[in-house]
This record gives sequence, C-alpha cells and structure tokens, in this order.
Amino acid sequence: MDPAAEETRHLGLRFQRGFLAARRLRAFPWAELEKKLKSSSDALLLLDILQKTILHPLCVKYPPSVKYRRCFISELIRKHESIATEPLDELYNVLAEILNKEESTNCYKSYLLPTGDSVTLSETVAIISQGTTGLVTWDAALYLAEWAIENSAIFINRTILELGSGIGLTGIAICKTCNPKAYVFSDYHHCVLEQLRKNIHLNGFVLESETGNHTKMQSQNQRTEVMDLQGPKITVAELDWDSVTKEQLTELQVDVVIAADVVYDPQITLSLIGVLQQLSTSKTTGNPPEIYIAFTVRNPDTYHLFQTELGKVGIGWQVVPTHMKNLFLYDLHSDIILLKLLA
Repeated sequence: MDPAAEETRHLGLRFQRGFLAARRLRAFPWAELEKKLKSSSDALLLLDILQKTILHPLCVKYPPSVKYRRCFISELIRKHESIATEPLDELYNVLAEILNKEESTNCYKSYLLPTGDSVTLSETVAIISQGTTGLVTWDAALYLAEWAIENSAIFINRTILELGSGIGLTGIAICKTCNPKAYVFSDYHHCVLEQLRKNIHLNGFVLESETGNHTKMQSQNQRTEVMDLQGPKITVAELDWDSVTKEQLTELQVDVVIAADVVYDPQITLSLIGVLQQLSTSKTTGNPPEIYIAFTVRNPDTYHLFQTELGKVGIGWQVVPTHMKNLFLYDLHSDIILLKLLA
C-alpha cells in the first residue's frame, strides 16, 4: 500500500475507534480530514468513514446516543459542504434516519481490542446518575485496561480482584485478552452492580444461575453471583469497604488486585486504605497479592493523602512507567498515574 493510501486508511480507523467509543467530537482529527478532502474531490473517504462509524455493525446493534450520532453526522456534512457543491445523499439519508430516533437515558460505547474482538458497554448518558458516578467509564479505567493488555503476563492463569469495577470496562477487557484463571468484579452501589452484570452478559459471559448452577457465597455484608463460561471463572461481588472482613477477603485468595479511579474523595480513600491493608496479608500461601491502582490526579491534596495513609499502614508504592499507546483514546492531557503497591 502506498504511503498516501495507508495514511487515509489510518485516518479512517482513528475516526472509527473514536466514534465507537463515543469520544469527545472535538478530539477527532477533523483538520486532517478537511485537508484530505480538499486535496481530492473524491467522496470515497467520507463514505468509508460513514461505513466505519454510524453504519458499522457494532454501531447498528449497539449505538452511541442519538445526540452524539446527530452531532457526528452533522459535522461530516459540514466538512463535505465546505469543499463540494454536490450533496452526498448517503450522509443526508443517515441524518434523516437519526432525526427520527428518540433519545434514551442509556447509550452504548464499544472499544476495539488488538485481538479483533471488542468490549461493548451500556452506559448512562449523564455523568452522575442515580446518585453515583459509577455508571460511566472514566479515563483511568481505559488506561488501566490498556496497560493490562500490554502486560498480560501479570494476569495469565491468576485470580484477579478488581475494586470499584464500575460498569466493567477494565475487567471485561482483561477477561477477553489476558486469560486469567478467575476474575472477581466488585462494587457496592446496587445500580452499578446491576449495570455491571448486564455488561458482562452483553460481552458473552453467562451467569451460572442461568445454567441452573447458581451459587452464592454466604458471607456477611457480601453477595456474589458466580458466572460460568469458557475461560476464567467470573464473579460479581457486592463489596462494602467499610464492613468487609479479612476472613472474607482471605476466602478469595487473589493473586492480583487492581482498581481504577477510586482515589478521588478523602473519606473513600480512607476506606480503600483499610481494604488494601487487609488484602496485603490476605493470602495464606505463596506471595502476597500484587496491587495496582490507577487514577486521574484531579486534586493533588487527595493524591498526597493517599500516599500518606499508605505509609501509615506500612504500604510502600512505586509509580509504574507511563505507556503512551493510547489504544482506548483516553485524554492524553489527563494526569493519570498507575501505582504498584509494596506491602
């Protein structure tokens, strides 16, 4: 493939990845698209982008919000109109179809994996919904998922516990690409847990209760549902950081603990430290679990509090070197840090 054709193909794929994940429209390479369109009057590039985005099978089955699709196609039309006199019927047909759609409180976002598979999530349109921020995917979860895929040896054939799983992006990506032996998703808010289970179903995992082999862990303040699938044993656990006991955590016998965007509030941070302290000594055989925490530094004081409180309970930490592959198109300007904790 000649360099110009390869550049055009890459541009289309950038639009595809950004659109399916419903990233902010201003982050798209519109200037590059306009430059390409001005250098050629051929509409094939726009039609290719249309096929890779709004008409992509993933979008047809699991679409982003109506507003998002409307704004995206409107911008494509504006770019076309700025360089062409003849309208492109395909663009207007898609716009007309979208204008007839009703908006929903939920939408879908899809993240393409290096394996050719994808993770599709149902999310709320609003950042804060039903009293929680856990019904959307945050950048630190994208960053942690990408790092995990690049460092899959840490997860292969091991038991993983994720704290504050939210709606499941990181864990589902790990289960699809890193071959863990077992994966425990956990959260506390009932709406988040409900959406998490739906997203696990959405990505091809089946609740064991649906196969007639439903089991429950009889633990105080903790409800779990075990999932049965070809691959890792997957569990969804209701986990209250303030009341969970060391015995309950020891029962899990995890090898690796991960969490994303759980360091944002001083009170929650103190509860998290208590769980991490218990987890650091929870294994009865072998080495203590490896613990990785990813978060966006929004308030330096909260970050420093987290470090200070770790020190008080004898947990050290080191910053894991930054990786810049940006597979999931998180905001590169965000100050995202990944810590490995040292018990």
